[in-house]
Amino acid sequence: MSSLPLQAIKSLSELHQKPSHLRFQYGTAGFRTLGSTLDSVLFRVGVLAALRSKRLDGRTIGVMVTASHNPEEDNGVKLVDPRGEMLEASWEAHATVIANALTTNDLLDALDSLVRTLKIDLSKPARVVYARDTRPSGESLISALQDGLKAIGAEARDAGITTTPILHYLVKAINTKGAKDSYGEDSEEGYYTKLSEAFKKLVAGRRRLDPLIVDCANGVGASAAAKLAQYLGDSLTLRLENTSITTPGALNHACGADFVKTTQKLPPSLTDHLRPGQRGCSLDGDADRLMYYYLDERGTFRMLDGDKIAALVAAFIVEQVKLAGLSDEIKVGVVQTAYANGASTKYLAERLPVKCVPTGVKHLHHAAEHYNIGVYFEANGHGTVLFSPATQEKLATHEPSTPAQSTALNHLINLTQLINQTVGDALSDMLLVEVVLAHKSYSGVEWDSLYADLPNRLVKVVVGDRNAFKTEDAERRLVSPPGLQTKIDDLVRKYEGGRSFVRPSGTEDVVRVYAEAALKAQADELAFRVAGLVYDTAGGDAAKRPKEFL
Repeated sequence: MSSLPLQAIKSLSELHQKPSHLRFQYGTAGFRTLGSTLDSVLFRVGVLAALRSKRLDGRTIGVMVTASHNPEEDNGVKLVDPRGEMLEASWEAHATVIANALTTNDLLDALDSLVRTLKIDLSKPARVVYARDTRPSGESLISALQDGLKAIGAEARDAGITTTPILHYLVKAINTKGAKDSYGEDSEEGYYTKLSEAFKKLVAGRRRLDPLIVDCANGVGASAAAKLAQYLGDSLTLRLENTSITTPGALNHACGADFVKTTQKLPPSLTDHLRPGQRGCSLDGDADRLMYYYLDERGTFRMLDGDKIAALVAAFIVEQVKLAGLSDEIKVGVVQTAYANGASTKYLAERLPVKCVPTGVKHLHHAAEHYNIGVYFEANGHGTVLFSPATQEKLATHEPSTPAQSTALNHLINLTQLINQTVGDALSDMLLVEVVLAHKSYSGVEWDSLYADLPNRLVKVVVGDRNAFKTEDAERRLVSPPGLQTKIDDLVRKYEGGRSFVRPSGTEDVVRVYAEAALKAQADELAFRVAGLVYDTAGGDAAKRPKEFL
């Protein structure tokens, strides 16, 4: 049995010492904080990723250096398991322990304990593929990661600067190479080829859609979208905006999916580019979230968020399953969080099963795996569709009895190729939306009219300790701080159609407040009044309470 290369780890670890005053936590989005503080974390993640690979018999593990929709000064890192899915939950705690070992000797002890506890066979190979987004801090953090991989002797592959979903795709493609369930060619080109070929088959014979405006958030999605556009050719014209990936401070600034969702308005940079009736969409900084929108005939901004995408896509898939004659054998379900708009839940529940789970991609993804075809989208625009292995086998072997069934069956098979099933993928989801719009001959107006959103507002409150906020019932109720939920309940009762939820963020030191009511002004008021309660309860000075919370 091999042992840990203690001397190599020790000497390289000394170059990446942990700041003694900081504590790191592996959350929903991995480690995420100021990029300037993450050097030691990246070194240790390199070692951890290699050990995870050894634990899984040398299968390739992914490492993505990104902070998604966060401001440019932030950065982060997350691990990707062999099927392209997020890191197994039990390893989040191991990652947190190893990241917080105070000294090099403490780190060696923590690694030794991990190896012994999990019975990791160190003679197994370690294989890791890694990538980063366009953040200025990414280059030095990748250097620290490489030292961690070198310290333990891992076989490492640098996928360069690319989107988070492409890294997830690569991990699955590498691990299924040559197998019956091969996911695709293990290269960025393989990704673009797979998506574009499926898209062309799905829109063949349909009227070409008008050009689509794409806000690339001045992030890595800009270069990926430009490459994808070449593969798509004249099947879909993309007009790319906010593509300044080297301009300091431009990333996610007043643009991108998170800006659109939280401010509920058009990025200022698009005001001269989007005309009434034309549809546009925004990616986030690492291209795993997608937000659509259009201007109505009066020039009013209309948002088509993750809930609207789920409704459009789920209804289309149910229709294709029915047309293929497979309704009795393939069950489609939708997974949402409490933060989905109440009107979307009502619309979907009238058509297919809907399950509510806590916020966080891992919860949605796991719940979606329980359906034959599981559709999940967070309201923030992060989501995908999962086809179970048995369902994919059924689609491959089913004998259609009419030409109409054959056509629908082929559509479903091509959807399995178009959709990135490893993770939410803004570019893949964008093509999926465009397919449905082409099939239904919908503009943004028809899509938007599937149901009318209940007025809602999302507010974030900066708190000293987000961990003081604990929830239950899929994050619909607070259990601590004590007494706060009762005050929220009392407030909600005062508003017609009122709903409000409070939860700690998984990625930053804030608490998120969501509110709905029958009227927009009431939804805003309820959100800010609940935010005021949160601010006061979290130990904030009431005299310094932000004006809008009063």
